[in-house]
Amino acid sequence: MSTRIAFLKGHGTENDFVIVPDPENAIDLSPAAVAALCDRRAGIGGDGVLHVVRSAAHPEARDMAAEAEWFMDYRNGDGSIAEMCGNGVRVFARYLQHAGHVAEGDLTIATRAGVRTVHLAKDGDVTVGMGRARLPEGEVTVTVGERSWPARNVNMGNPHAVAFVADLAHAGGLHTAPPVGPAAAYPDGVNVEFVVDRGPRHVAMRVHERGSGETRSCGTGACAVAVAAARRDGVDPAVTGTPATYTVDLPGGRLVITERPDGEIEMTGPAVIVAEGEIDADWLARALG
Repeated sequence: MSTRIAFLKGHGTENDFVIVPDPENAIDLSPAAVAALCDRRAGIGGDGVLHVVRSAAHPEARDMAAEAEWFMDYRNGDGSIAEMCGNGVRVFARYLQHAGHVAEGDLTIATRAGVRTVHLAKDGDVTVGMGRARLPEGEVTVTVGERSWPARNVNMGNPHAVAFVADLAHAGGLHTAPPVGPAAAYPDGVNVEFVVDRGPRHVAMRVHERGSGETRSCGTGACAVAVAAARRDGVDPAVTGTPATYTVDLPGGRLVITERPDGEIEMTGPAVIVAEGEIDADWLARALG
């Protein structure tokens, strides 16, 4: 490890990330190192780390290298690995543009949930093809204190439990994971979304992300919420043959989610690079102590 490690800081609707460019996968980002970098008081601070690696250089992405040059090796703020992060993909794409690796227009990015298509628009927004939602069967319940709600089980490459509530304050602090049952529905943990209506095809949400706590935004969560809201509203594009678009307000901003008749989901929103610098490797070594 060199004495200095390049990094950037970026966010998508205030879901913020430490970006570590490492094309040849030469940096050992252990869970403890990721947690140290994401520490908001003793580190740089972020909801997660975007480890930027060429697909051909990473064992989990080599089989996707022919489709996507770059692999988003995403880690949650506690160092755990996540399959997918929708806001992270947008920020990852913005970094590739910032670094001169790609230009405006279309590109592909490899993730642990598969290859994702991305469009960098001239107006600054980034659209990500998020794949299809899976809707596992079975009843799910979310509990906060003495209140419980039925929830919709939605998988967007990572698991979500979507609960419609009367007031977002009913979600509580969301610093710790709300209990979700049955446990067998989510053996690897779950992201939990609380949702209220704002108008026709317009909702607002709060989210607890597994491994990160409450975050200002969650891209896959917004997609899961839009799908759950559409099904609650009796809308299924595969049946109607017409795309369904929902506006989703999050504490950190607004995302627009469209589900197409073929099941593919597109998410559009901003992505911003706010800073870049160097991590002192000696500090990191001491932090890992």
